[in-house]
Amino acid sequence: MNTPVSLNSTVEKTVFPILFAISFSHLLNDTIQSLIPAIYPIIKNSYHLSFSQIGLITLTFQMAASLFQPFVGMYTDKKPQPYSLAIGMGFTLIGLVTLSLSKDFYTVLISVALVGTGSSIFHPEASRMAHAASGGRRGLAQSIFQLGGNAGSSIGPLLAAWIIVPNGQVSIIWFSAIALLAILILSRVGKWYKAYIVVLKAKQALKQQSVTATFSKNKVIFSVVILLVLIFSKYFYMASLTSYFTFYVIDKFHVSVQGSQIYLFVFLVSVAAGTLIGGPVGDRFGRKYVIWFSILGTAPFALLLPYANLFWTGILVVPIGMILASAFSAILVYAQELIPGKVGLVSGLFFGFAFGMGGIGSALLGKLADGTSIGYVFHICSFLPLIGILTAFLPNIETKRK
Repeated sequence: MNTPVSLNSTVEKTVFPILFAISFSHLLNDTIQSLIPAIYPIIKNSYHLSFSQIGLITLTFQMAASLFQPFVGMYTDKKPQPYSLAIGMGFTLIGLVTLSLSKDFYTVLISVALVGTGSSIFHPEASRMAHAASGGRRGLAQSIFQLGGNAGSSIGPLLAAWIIVPNGQVSIIWFSAIALLAILILSRVGKWYKAYIVVLKAKQALKQQSVTATFSKNKVIFSVVILLVLIFSKYFYMASLTSYFTFYVIDKFHVSVQGSQIYLFVFLVSVAAGTLIGGPVGDRFGRKYVIWFSILGTAPFALLLPYANLFWTGILVVPIGMILASAFSAILVYAQELIPGKVGLVSGLFFGFAFGMGGIGSALLGKLADGTSIGYVFHICSFLPLIGILTAFLPNIETKRK
């Protein structure tokens, strides 16, 4: 990361050390975030919470993590902030410490809101830095970035099963070391990005990629709406799995809390493994084809899941996670190419909307689970991937390299 910044290294070539550093920081960030749903069985018993209250915790976290993202993205489009990632991680650190010491439901809400605020600062600018280091391979860069996040999301429940379940809620504070490490790494990445901005401003005439503006404003708006509906289907379904899958296997198959975390880990590892597929394949064959496959291709496995026994449940969540995970990188880069020059705004909008849908979905599904059953929730959600058929209405985008 201390390599001298040159024109070639910052603009023309893919800067893998920076991409890996951002991806690893994303892993650390999302490891912390994934501790929140992973401890739901613990705090549900400790505080005697309903599923609606569990959903409200997720809603608070996801709304804090989503509402600020478009505004952060719009601001940094105009005024890039190289050290904002480290600052955002500082909010996460404070929230983590507060969560470990919380004694009631409302303190938990405040704690997860602080962690969510750190996330809302992290994601738009980290996505912009990944774009800057891509060297034109935008899909690959986003996939590497997303891989770190999804890997972190899969590690969190496993660490919770090993550390937090045996040692209690207070042991969450041990994970503050992860936040401190992330702050250190992101400070170094900030130095690289600051130098990148200097070079970029000095070379105003140089531009690596451009997208031919062949679509009307109405067509762009229509396409963005379709993309957001696809995000809705993906993240509502993801919310059923990330927030309630542990309760589902406990209720239906009577496994232990630690055993349920293992099944959640299997799903989240599958998500991490599938993340790297969408971006590079989209770079080569087109984003639209990846979006088709990643949303609609999940449907057969999702429809079978509510009828599967424990063994097949563990098998089915693997293709569900892998196929569904390939969607976001392709959708995000597709949107960035649809609206060129607004990387921060697009990243903030789509990350924010994704987090918001996850939070709203979790709250609504928790309310539905209280009124019916957790099994009924999974039956209803199994139809959501069928919304992927809307991909047919998206235009084909051609990116030309100059």
